[in-house]
Amino acid sequence: MSVDFAHLADALWRALTYLSVAQLHLRSNVLAVDCLDESDVKPRPAGHWGTVPGTAWVLAHAGLTAGCGVGVQLVPILGAGHAGVVQRALAWMTGDIAKMDPRYGRDADGLAALAAAFPDGDALGSEVHPELPAGAYMGGWLGGAFAFAQGLALDHPNRVVVPIIGDGECETPTAAASWLAHRALSGSRVLPVVHLNGHRMGGPSLLGGMSDEEVSAYARGLGWEPVVVEVGTGAGLVEHAEFHRVLVAGVEATANGAQRVVFLRCVKGWSGPIGEHKTPLTNLTGDPCQLAALRAWLSSYRPSELFDADARPLGALASALDLIDVGSVVPDTPPLPPSPAAAGRGFATEVTAVLRAHAATGHLKVFSPDELRSNRLGDLQGEAWTHEVLAEEVLLGWAAGWTAAGHRGLIVSYEAFASLLLTGLVGQLKQRRLIKHALPSINLLLTSYGWHNVYSHGDPSLITALLATGDPAVRVFTPADSGRVAVALDEALRSTGRVNVIVAGKHATMTHPRETIDEERHCGLAVWHHLSDQGEPDLTLVCAGDLAAAVVTDAVAGIRSCSGFRIRVVNVHDLAALADPDLHHYLGSHAAVLIVTLGHAAAIWGLLGGRLNRDVDVIGWAEPSIPMPQERLAAHAGFDVAGVTSASEALLAKRKR
Repeated sequence: MSVDFAHLADALWRALTYLSVAQLHLRSNVLAVDCLDESDVKPRPAGHWGTVPGTAWVLAHAGLTAGCGVGVQLVPILGAGHAGVVQRALAWMTGDIAKMDPRYGRDADGLAALAAAFPDGDALGSEVHPELPAGAYMGGWLGGAFAFAQGLALDHPNRVVVPIIGDGECETPTAAASWLAHRALSGSRVLPVVHLNGHRMGGPSLLGGMSDEEVSAYARGLGWEPVVVEVGTGAGLVEHAEFHRVLVAGVEATANGAQRVVFLRCVKGWSGPIGEHKTPLTNLTGDPCQLAALRAWLSSYRPSELFDADARPLGALASALDLIDVGSVVPDTPPLPPSPAAAGRGFATEVTAVLRAHAATGHLKVFSPDELRSNRLGDLQGEAWTHEVLAEEVLLGWAAGWTAAGHRGLIVSYEAFASLLLTGLVGQLKQRRLIKHALPSINLLLTSYGWHNVYSHGDPSLITALLATGDPAVRVFTPADSGRVAVALDEALRSTGRVNVIVAGKHATMTHPRETIDEERHCGLAVWHHLSDQGEPDLTLVCAGDLAAAVVTDAVAGIRSCSGFRIRVVNVHDLAALADPDLHHYLGSHAAVLIVTLGHAAAIWGLLGGRLNRDVDVIGWAEPSIPMPQERLAAHAGFDVAGVTSASEALLAKRKR
């Protein structure tokens, strides 16, 4: 690398770091370092400093390297949500943040507004934002950036994704498993840069405590060729030149199929108060020594070489900003196949037909934790578009990255393990609310749930927690038979902007009349006329899920004959329909209501929100105190014919009084 390029990298790094420090501490006079007084500083500075120097270093080099042309698209990904302050500094200099909010224009007023707004700027917050450079992975889901990058790079031979991962992140299960899980992928070109600054957050990191030899041995044992580079020692331009050489070599090797990792060894918070995780100077208005320290700290980045009085970039910084390319990903718009005809041919046949139809477009990936055969989908094993690895959190990262590139994906798993995905799914919901364009949905197919599993494998808590968010992007499908599973799966794969969970037992064999399938698909529920009396009902039985539909079907005739009341049966295909204001149209004007659900009763009560001014009861999952056979478990929960009959009689008895 030429000395000129080293100067560009150094100027960009100094500018990013300076503007980050300014955002953390200042509310005005951002460039008047020598004149700062108490009126210019924040009374309660807040934010995170420790990750700033190393993150700014990698972002500066990745952007400049991409701008110089390396033959592939280079996409940096920020793993640390706390690096949002660096991202905002970069986005202000590139003008990207002004596109979101014109208050943050590329002048002195815009810069002052940027600093004053941190960390509470409306619609921006303080963490990584998905609409700004390097923000495709927003964070909030600790350790997921590596897996996300793998999914984002998958099947894109001209793209190299560079996730910037903290050494603390490497201690998380998701990040730790991603190194090994990469073996299950082909065609995913990822060059991780591990920010080895010695600390996770406040305490020492395990990886940071290793020697260069130990870190290298760790990486090689997992199949990655390591390069360790130390920066922040005061060597300045020499360090920039060396890091650029390593980065270019790493990109070239990765583009050719190698597994290379760069360890960026540095001191946490170097160039400022070292070792500090959060904002270092918190009493600027009450301690003159701290204010003097801030002036000296900001001056060390030589801002007069970087900006003029109106905050316009100067010299090497201006040249760097002309060159930089932050590598944003424009999602693909894949074609959609014709919907395969669902004919009730059994779970495996129906699901396989839908997946093969979507896979034929070349834009589908199925991710599964080594359970495809157990889930009756063994015929899909070995397909180029299926990937199995026993780490649900990694699979979600892959699916999130894959769909962020505009493709469709499905995770097939067990209900018992799906709750491992909760933090990541909520993170995806939060992230996708901030994205202007709707990405293909995150889809889960839970094929083995508590009612059919052993004691340790009964846990429907994922859908309960997701529904509790109240996010309209959450959809939970409870198809009553295999034909309806096919309908739900096809709809989920076609949808955008949602998190779809399909709860569908691989063991279910009962089929139900098909004349209401279209209404169930469009409205989320339908009256099953073949099981219902004409006219206004006295009791409405609502079933959600295949087992619920089966037990209600078996129980309804006996309830009718014993009570003499009019009964209506409603099947719920999409639990979101229970939050619909028009629910009364299906339930009847005055009928008592008994809802039978596969999941927690609490999830149903939450959806109803006290809106039904009538007698209501819910039968659902009841946690067993000890292991018990399926029949006893059903009886324990009241989820059998006797339990449904007894609950119905109790509701009808209230009507008689």
